[in-house]
Amino acid sequence: MEDDDGQDYVDKSRVLNVRPLRCLAPIFPSTPSFPSFPHPQASSPFMCPPPAGHFPPGFASFYPFSGYLDSHNMQTPMPFGFNGSIPAVPINSFRSGANGDAGSSGRSSRNPGPSQYEEEEGYSDWVHVNDGEDSSKAATKKKRIPKRARARSGQDINVASSDVDVDAMVDKIVESFNLMDFDTFKRADGDKDSVGYIRMIYDLLRRKLSQIEDSKESTPGVTRRPDLRAGTILMNKGIRTNVKKRIGVVPGVEVGDIFFFRMEMCLVGLHAPIMAGIDYMGLKVSQDEEPVAVSIVSSGGYEDNSEDADVLVYSGQGGNINNKGMEITDQKLERGNLALEKSLHRGNEVRVIRGVKDIANPTGKIYVYDGLYKIQESWVDKGKSGCNVFKYKLVRLSGQPEAYTVWKSVQQWKDGSTARVGVISHDLTSGAESIPVSLVNDVDDEKWPSNFTYYPGLKYSKPVNSNESSTGCGCHGGCLAGNSSCPCIQRNGGNLPYTTNGVLVSQKPLIHECGSSCICPPNCKNRVCQSGLKIRLEVFKTKDKGWGLRSWDPIRSGAFICEYGGEVTDITSAEELRCVNDDDYIFYATRTNQSGEGFLNASNETLKIPFPLIINAKHAGNVARFMNHSCSPNVFWQPVLRENSKEYDLHIVFYAYRHIPPMTELTYSYGIVPPDRADQRRKKCLCGSAKCLGYFY
Repeated sequence: MEDDDGQDYVDKSRVLNVRPLRCLAPIFPSTPSFPSFPHPQASSPFMCPPPAGHFPPGFASFYPFSGYLDSHNMQTPMPFGFNGSIPAVPINSFRSGANGDAGSSGRSSRNPGPSQYEEEEGYSDWVHVNDGEDSSKAATKKKRIPKRARARSGQDINVASSDVDVDAMVDKIVESFNLMDFDTFKRADGDKDSVGYIRMIYDLLRRKLSQIEDSKESTPGVTRRPDLRAGTILMNKGIRTNVKKRIGVVPGVEVGDIFFFRMEMCLVGLHAPIMAGIDYMGLKVSQDEEPVAVSIVSSGGYEDNSEDADVLVYSGQGGNINNKGMEITDQKLERGNLALEKSLHRGNEVRVIRGVKDIANPTGKIYVYDGLYKIQESWVDKGKSGCNVFKYKLVRLSGQPEAYTVWKSVQQWKDGSTARVGVISHDLTSGAESIPVSLVNDVDDEKWPSNFTYYPGLKYSKPVNSNESSTGCGCHGGCLAGNSSCPCIQRNGGNLPYTTNGVLVSQKPLIHECGSSCICPPNCKNRVCQSGLKIRLEVFKTKDKGWGLRSWDPIRSGAFICEYGGEVTDITSAEELRCVNDDDYIFYATRTNQSGEGFLNASNETLKIPFPLIINAKHAGNVARFMNHSCSPNVFWQPVLRENSKEYDLHIVFYAYRHIPPMTELTYSYGIVPPDRADQRRKKCLCGSAKCLGYFY
């Protein structure tokens, strides 16, 4: 789907409302020449004119022509041998021998089938259910069960609420991002801002579609793919960047960037095919055109050798495979293989994207852009099945930022094969968190944050009485998307604020989570931020900003990181600390988020704080106190109110603003003070962002 520069896009997204052919039941008129069927609703047989002429000797007429009278001898109709219905054959069962510019290929060792692709992307129709055991003892089990079966628990599943005008929703999201003049971001040649916008819009739309799908009844045999649907919608609306294929660097995409879906890479021009592993383009040589490779994806599912972080031995594409994933025919020097061979001789740069396992999703993959490589040599080798497979050795160009190397280092720290340099403590929390938090200093001699005790949550010295009467939910097995009778879902506007994998759909004025007055179990999908840390964090000493916070694990956009722990204080105590310049660890929930964090909020609503919450984390707090300010943050905070019928149980929770690679410092905007507090002291900002204001409060 490559478009010429300057051509206006035609919005083709409405075609998505057309049902797939495999979902349509054919309707054929009854024919008087056929006998009546025993059941009044039985369908007439498939009627199709036979081919012209006679069938060759030794061949009988065949389905679908076997239902007609043999045109040669005009005898009685042959038995059909089927019950009148036509078995549905998925469109993806057929393949094309051509691959065009996209570099796609037929089903081969480099082109996984649908089921394998769904597994790579982490999608399946597995759901977590509770079999009715006591919630305190029951373990969550995995079962393949449609949501209509889950309705038998007695909860009212509101399927009607899933009838959403997707096109209007997309327009609203696009409008909120001010993309009326998106051409200014150079759709043909992007930059960091345009790539950031596209990825943010895509992920927001994908999560919205996931939220809609979660509230629907599942259809047996149909795998939902909001990632593909969101990408197709944006493609059809022309909301993409770097549409021109190119060799080398893609503007706006940085080495080390991570992607949770291949469609993301397609939308920003990093790798065009959504399934094929080799992307290539044609280059004119004299009067002829020859293919050259521009990017490859090594997803780890094939015979690639990626042990060396700077060298990759890549297996070619092509060659039919059996149901065990083994090749049964030799690969040929064509399409992507030919492009790689031509790139070897031309010496052009090839972008390499490495696929790694997603620890948070056993069936998912994360794609790491590892930078530019050059093909050093190629050869033909015997694969596991004994068939010929093309091999290409790619070597990483020097001088690029580390990417895949970081992932391998973290894995070595986790399995203990390599020691982490500069470790002061392997667990700063002393067991207060279920996942240890390392304390690392390889900058100076400071050993420990002074006068600090780790406390994982929020301490209320006295209750804050609620002036609103509310009732907790009665969802014994946990709150289910689409359950219109659940009061917690009602308070969230009719939908769960999280997707099924616990990712926040979008920023909201106030999130209502289940709380002490609810009877749902701890693993309820509306208690995402109540079970402590879910990722491996590290408090580390920065060069010029004191202590900071980063993660060993990759973090998906919208994922929960932590809450702000500490002691709830009042404005008087906070003012006393401010007057003596001792308010470095005071969190004011009354501050306004800077504009950069509003992009996750498609409704552009302001935060709603039930009361002016102020948290002091100077002497007692958790990892959140170590997060530094940035004018271009990768984390945002969100007020979350846990359901309590008697008093307010308000918390400040942090979520990922975008995908965050491992070992990247986590930062958020400290916000803007109200106009009447503009006299508060400013500090010099050292965030280093291109959009740095030079100061923060």
